[in-house]
Amino acid sequence: MINNIGKFIIFLGLILIILGLIIQYLPKIKFLGKLPGDIYIKKGNFVFYFPITTSILISLIISLLFLCLRK
Repeated sequence: MINNIGKFIIFLGLILIILGLIIQYLPKIKFLGKLPGDIYIKKGNFVFYFPITTSILISLIISLLFLCLRK
């Protein structure tokens, strides 16, 4: 049981490191949030933005990362 807790803490630490790197360098990646397929509607004082293509791309990258870590 203690072995499982240790693995979980290491995994949680790696996730936090990756999340920190993403937060640090995400604003410097120019194309994220401006991909074709991202929905942006502006009418008067109302602005609606839904980055669907960016969300799918990030989801694919995270899925591939987890697939690699699992093996």
